[in-house]
Amino acid sequence: MYDIIIIGGGSAGLMASIAASEYGAKVLLLDKGDKLGRKLGISGGGRCNVTNNKDLDELIKHIPGNGRFLYSSFANFSNKDIIAFFEDMGIKLKEEDRGRMFPVTDKAKTVVDALINKVRSQGVHIRGNSPVQEVLYRDERTAGVRLKSGETISSKSVIVATGGKSVPHTGSTGDGYAWAEKAGHSISELYPTEVPLTSNEPFIRSKELQGLSLRDITLSVWNPKGKKLIEHEGDMIFTHFGISGPATLRCSQFVVKALKQFNVPTIAVTLDILPDKSLQEVFDYTLQLAKENPKKAIKNLLKTILPDRMIPLLLHKAQLKEDITYDNIPKQQWMELCKLIKAFPIAANGSLSIEEAFVTGGGVNLKEVDPTTMESKLTGGLYFCGEILDIHGYTGGYNISAAFSTGYTAGKSAAQSLHG
Repeated sequence: MYDIIIIGGGSAGLMASIAASEYGAKVLLLDKGDKLGRKLGISGGGRCNVTNNKDLDELIKHIPGNGRFLYSSFANFSNKDIIAFFEDMGIKLKEEDRGRMFPVTDKAKTVVDALINKVRSQGVHIRGNSPVQEVLYRDERTAGVRLKSGETISSKSVIVATGGKSVPHTGSTGDGYAWAEKAGHSISELYPTEVPLTSNEPFIRSKELQGLSLRDITLSVWNPKGKKLIEHEGDMIFTHFGISGPATLRCSQFVVKALKQFNVPTIAVTLDILPDKSLQEVFDYTLQLAKENPKKAIKNLLKTILPDRMIPLLLHKAQLKEDITYDNIPKQQWMELCKLIKAFPIAANGSLSIEEAFVTGGGVNLKEVDPTTMESKLTGGLYFCGEILDIHGYTGGYNISAAFSTGYTAGKSAAQSLHG
């Protein structure tokens, strides 16, 4: 008989195990795979972005999917606590752009190994290759679990940390939703977030821009009525199916939701290649550049400020010949070119699948979960943490912060409830 069974050995489950055992509980950690922390091991490009160092209010703003729910769990275990937690274990962290925190080793393995060693050192029993068939309930409380092998294991509490449906090869295949529903919980509709966008634009189909990376651009998403839904700056890349890169991922959930909400075939995304300059400044600057080099063909002039591979497409869309010089520049078409530089249109018709997304939107309805403990409001002794909850953030250490914080809160609360 265990005090607490934790299902899922990812970031939320590992942190729940550490907190629960720290507060004196007898803990069993079950994982269906043979390796713990698999998604953690590939996060941050294999370097593991363990948290983000922003102030709390800023941090919450970067979790657009119900981030405010996390104020209570961050009061328990904040991003600053996460940093201190790893440094106390001897893992030095460094801060990179936009507050992202990485281990100085630049290896996710450092983080995963440290967490697993800590779980083991605190006496948590770990069982891999032990997929759970169902969570058992008795008298409106959790009673334990039944494994797919048929074995039944009893416990006073169960913490579900099975993740969402994204990146399924790491083990997050949405198993936990059915157990939550059996306990009476509703699941907010699942959808992909932090996901590359698809487009059927001719320049995407022709692959003429495939592989082109743009730095420090701004992407904006517009609803069919012409209202700006969101704007994100950062880097992006053109792919064979559409666009990707950090700025795209951050905009993606707004595109996915708008396509559904307005029931339209495409949503307008615009790319600002020179976000630091206004339209008038781009017009004046480029015209001055042409004036100072009156013999140069405009396609060669523009190479100094625009990505080489985009120039033919921009000139074609503005109906300008590539080889004209300053004396022959038609002002109206030149203004069209500048408008394209400031708002290059990309019609997004969807995204890659939820399995190919970095993060799952939707999940266990938060109205049915106590934010201070992560316990179900419907079934005693049942706790949820991590990506199974209807919480999602941008990439950059925000989702992992939510997973560690809710995991710690669930583990600590479940352990403390044993002593009533």
